[in-house]
Amino acid sequence: VSFLQESLRKITHTLAMKNEEISNFVCTLKQNLDNLEANSNRVQEDLESEFTSLHSVLDEMKEIMVTRIKQERASRTYELQSQLSACSKALESSEELLELANQTLCSSETDGFTQVTDLVTMAPAFRLSLKAKASDNMSHLMVDFSQEREMLQALKFLPVPATPEIQVSESQVCDNTVTVAWTLPEPDSKIDHYILEHRRTNHEGPPRIREDYPWMVVEGIKEMEHTLTGLRFDTRYMTFRVKACNKAVAGEFSEPVTLETHAFTFKLDSSSSHQNLKVEDLSVEWDSSGGKIQDIRKEKNRTNSPMHSPARSALMSPKRAPTARPGRDRFTAESYTVLADTMIDAGQQYWEVKFDKESKAFAVGVALRSLGKFDQLGKSGASWCIHLNNWLQQSLTAKHNNKARTLDCPIPNSIGVYVNYDDGTLSFYNAKTKQLMHTFKTKFQQPVIPAFMVWNGSFSVVTGLQVPSVVQSGQRKNSGTSSSNNVVHY
Repeated sequence: VSFLQESLRKITHTLAMKNEEISNFVCTLKQNLDNLEANSNRVQEDLESEFTSLHSVLDEMKEIMVTRIKQERASRTYELQSQLSACSKALESSEELLELANQTLCSSETDGFTQVTDLVTMAPAFRLSLKAKASDNMSHLMVDFSQEREMLQALKFLPVPATPEIQVSESQVCDNTVTVAWTLPEPDSKIDHYILEHRRTNHEGPPRIREDYPWMVVEGIKEMEHTLTGLRFDTRYMTFRVKACNKAVAGEFSEPVTLETHAFTFKLDSSSSHQNLKVEDLSVEWDSSGGKIQDIRKEKNRTNSPMHSPARSALMSPKRAPTARPGRDRFTAESYTVLADTMIDAGQQYWEVKFDKESKAFAVGVALRSLGKFDQLGKSGASWCIHLNNWLQQSLTAKHNNKARTLDCPIPNSIGVYVNYDDGTLSFYNAKTKQLMHTFKTKFQQPVIPAFMVWNGSFSVVTGLQVPSVVQSGQRKNSGTSSSNNVVHY
């Protein structure tokens, strides 16, 4: 009995679940019926509106063309009526003159011959043109709407737009700008606009089910290409897809295309920065009270740094790579320094830094990992920098190995730093104008790290930048020009 009861309970539970599914389905069907009614009314109203608009255009065109015919007829009628009236008057005048001439000829008196001869000579009939001033042919205003009728007979509901195809060969990534171009399988005059979606990713292959970044949407694109500007590339790739839309419906998204967005990204290593520097993300501010409060927990838990390099990251995940080397000591004394957490051991890299021009002192450059905790940037062979000094008098110098060279150029609001590790080039630019400020030529024997110093001031770093094309072209142009005033060899 208990077995039968259990079986009945199970089948009863199953039936109750099924009934709930059916009830939900019934609600869905009712909602679909309501939606069908509303959508049918909407599309019918749209159809009637379109036909009304079409009729209005036809009526307007008919009125314009009928008016043209009436105007042509009125103009020609006036010309012919005027000519007919002139001819009628000339005939009447000629008949009177003929009768007068006959009477004169039949008279025995010759005194009036000369006068009558003059009147007949001046008869209006002699001045008339016997060619019609207007034609009666109106064939130039004939119409043939057979093609238009075929077009009207071909009217149909809007089809779903075809799926675009992104042309990788026509798409470009340059200067933190991406231009994406696409084509359609065949021309479609009904396309109203395109929708482009893009998202950042660190995976080269097709999109995964779960991605770290959401799709960003660009709507209302009228052309078959679009350019995204002012980007910051903090991932290795960007994925794009596009779909076409007409007035009624959108088509399917294109196959996703992934473009490489190589750029140099890093964070600041707050665990080894000077205690008087308040480091928040990529911003640093001088804090005179920082050295008075020791953050023991931060000292205990500081991360090993720096050990990430863009050359190795090309084959690794964007997470910081592990290393067996312990964390470096915190900068101290008058070395108000903070380093990046990413090494440069290959290739060309570029970043920018915006700084307070009123800072008592500021420096930006690169350093070796061997830079000591007491070392100031540019004071040893382990670092190269541009140094701004506002203490006592203002100066801008290029420093390395305790040698300084005064720079004869305006102090910019932000500086761009270019490193070609393999070529041993370190260049500094006015970040806004891309005017070259100074170049160090050397041979890097080991990886270098972006380095910064500030005293009584502040700065913020901009990463995720590609090497600007104007900088690359300038570097190629200046390669081998050792006599340049802005280049110092070491």
